[in-house]
Order: sequence, then C-alpha cells, then structure tokens
Amino acid sequence: MKEILDAILASDSKPADFANLALPESYRAVTVHKDEADMFDGMPTREKDPRKSLHLDEVPLPELGPGEALVAVMASSVNYNSVWTSIFEPVSTFGFLERYGRTSELARRHDLPYHIIGSDLAGVVLRTGPGVNAWQPGDEVVAHCLSVELENADGHNDTMLDPEQRIWGFETNFGGLAEIALVKSNQLMPKPAHLSWEEAAAPGLVNSTAYRQLVSRNGAGMKQGDNVLIWGASGGLGSYATQMALAGGANPICVVSSPQKADICRSMGAEAIIDRNAEGYRFWKDENTQDPREWKRFGKRIRELTGGEDVDIVFEHPGRETFGASVYVTRKGGTITTCASTSGYMHSYDNRYLWMSLKRIIGSHFANYREAWEANRLIAKGKIHPTLSKTYSLQETGQAAHDVHRNAHQGKVGVLCLAPREGMGVRDAEMRAKHIDAINRFRNV
Repeated sequence: MKEILDAILASDSKPADFANLALPESYRAVTVHKDEADMFDGMPTREKDPRKSLHLDEVPLPELGPGEALVAVMASSVNYNSVWTSIFEPVSTFGFLERYGRTSELARRHDLPYHIIGSDLAGVVLRTGPGVNAWQPGDEVVAHCLSVELENADGHNDTMLDPEQRIWGFETNFGGLAEIALVKSNQLMPKPAHLSWEEAAAPGLVNSTAYRQLVSRNGAGMKQGDNVLIWGASGGLGSYATQMALAGGANPICVVSSPQKADICRSMGAEAIIDRNAEGYRFWKDENTQDPREWKRFGKRIRELTGGEDVDIVFEHPGRETFGASVYVTRKGGTITTCASTSGYMHSYDNRYLWMSLKRIIGSHFANYREAWEANRLIAKGKIHPTLSKTYSLQETGQAAHDVHRNAHQGKVGVLCLAPREGMGVRDAEMRAKHIDAINRFRNV
C-alpha cells in the first residue's frame, strides 16, 4: 500500500506508473461479520451501537472481473445505509450478498462471511478489467453507488428499474470504507478538481439521490418558483436538496430541529425556515394516532412563510413520523417524493387529501448513471458544494457511524482511508479559492 500511496502523492506519476504497480494481496477494510448478525437482537434501535459491530479487518484483494475497476480509496464517507448495515436493520445485509452470489459465478465473490461496507469514494484507478475503455490507471475519480447488470430490457430506459439493480457497498461487497474498492467501471466519474479527497467523497450518494428525487423527470421535476418543503434541511440529504432548490430558482421551506441547523440553512441562502422543535410540532398524539390539528397548524405556518401559498413539492425522507403531515400540506396537484424512512417504514396518511386533491406520491431511490453524472457535474462546476462537517480516520468509522445513527452530526461526515491527512488532492486552487467559504460552510458550525 505504501508504494500505491507514494505514487498517488507524487506530482509526476504517469498512467504507466500506476499500471506497473504491484497490487497487494490484502488491504484494510471496515466490515461487519456474518456470525454477529444477531448481536443486537431484542434491543431498541437507538441502543444498537455501530462501534461494536464495525471492524477494521485485513481482507484479501478481490478478483477483478470484466467491466470492473480496482480503486485506491483516498477517502470515503458514512451514509445512513452504513448505519443500517452496522445495526443489521431492517434486515442483515448478508441476505443481499447471498442472493447476489447465486446470480453468477463472478457474483459469487460477494457472498462472504464478512461485508466490506461503504457507498462513497474518492480515489485513483489502479486496474481495469477487460472491456473497460473509458478509464485507465491513474485516473482520479469518485464513484456513485449504482451497481447494475443491464442484461434485462427493463433497465435500459432507466437503470434504476433493472431487476438486478443494487446499491454498491450495501447490497454488494467490496465497498468504499476501505483502502481499495471494487466497482463497476460505469460507477466512475471524474473527481472535482477543486476539492480535497474527503470533500470529493462526501456528496456522491446523497447528492445524486437529491438530484433524482427533486430535479429529475424521474422525481419531482422541480421548476423555477416552486415552493419545496425540505425535511432535515441541514442534514446529509436535505443540505443538497436545499442547495438545488436555491440554485434552480425554487423557494425552499427548510424544516430543522435546532437554531444551529436553522443558521446553516440561512448560510446557504434559505429564508423560509421552520424549527420544528422550537415551534413544538407533534404530529402523533400517541404511538397509533396522528393529530390532524398539528398538520393544519403546520400548513398555516408554511403559508405564513410563502405569502399564502402551499408547497408544490415535499422532499420526504423521515417517513412514518412526518408522512401524514407531508401529504396534508402539499398543494392540490402537488408532489410528495420519498427516498427513505429513517423514522419508520410503515407510513400512514389520510388518503382523502391525496385522491381528492390529485396529489402524487413518487418513490425515488438513488439515481441512474446519467442523473449521478449530472449531480457530480454540478459539484465540479461549483454550483453545489460539499456539506462535509467532520472527518474521521478509517479506524474511527464505528464512531462516525454511531454519530450519524444518533443524529449528532451536521451534513456529511467523511472518513480518510489512504489519505494521510485532510486537505490533500486539490488540483484547481484558483477555483477552490472562489468557493472556499461555501466549501467550508458546514465545517465552520
């Protein structure tokens, strides 16, 4: 690994230098273990501790197949799917790996007694498999997390509809929280030159997810002037949705849970902000009963902030706790897009407000390659900025996942893998200087 890192850090390394590097037989990676999948059985979700289930192991280098690439990972980040994997909810990810392993001889590599997690990376291509022409050793890249086979017709209009679509590092093995990762070559995109390794690794999953959910025709198809209600507007997903709404001429109504998070939204340029804790919204009377009076109070507050207008789009991801309110406050003919359920998967709402007002609920899951590429292009052009707030070492990944699980973070948290320190990998210092305040916005909290 030292020779690989030396080549990356050298200013004069050529593609041939990387192609001639000897690959290690093993590397360090963050894993969960199959024989520990029941370690949290019977415990409340909040008490399940990723620090106990995530391990830093030395693992064998996987075989490189056709259409694939091995990437030296300089930095990665923690997403909520890393938390789900670490606490074995809603199911153990080893079921995903077993099913994938049965699909082909090559896929059998993924069915192991350990799962290398992580769905983001920024790094350098080391090797490419047969049939890869667009990338070569030495290329500096980021990776999106869509792993897709594309052997079924259903995937060729929208790759997210492919029946063999999976999320890399969650439903596949050999993820990005490691020194080396195995990806399909069509996951790779150019690393934004003005960002450090850890900054470039932070947006991938959440930025692409927000783009599809909010901007793409496969999601809400946001347009100028739309009022967009964004739950968790300073968080990993919401911070990108807020930026996209502002950059696209829409009006974000940012829902947050503290004055500090409200200040983050203001620093991004948002003006309409609701601190749900300060204003005391309680959408559930008890475990089984929602409170429509609170929906109405919430809708009234939104109209106070929009000049009397209801929201055109709701950017949903909390799920059970907020979904009834989201359906209620959406304008007639409006759209609720949902990509997650961090507060619970079983949603309930009053369907009269959906069907009689011709509203739409759209399920949105990650992004196809084109959407991910467009989202990354916005980062590269300085239209959207990373929301990195804190960076951990690879051996501290358990603590990073614990902090995300407890919502004790802002924006995204990064993980240094091979990068020896923060701030490395910047290739365009002039562009960086133009956007440095926005790049550091979440770090300054």
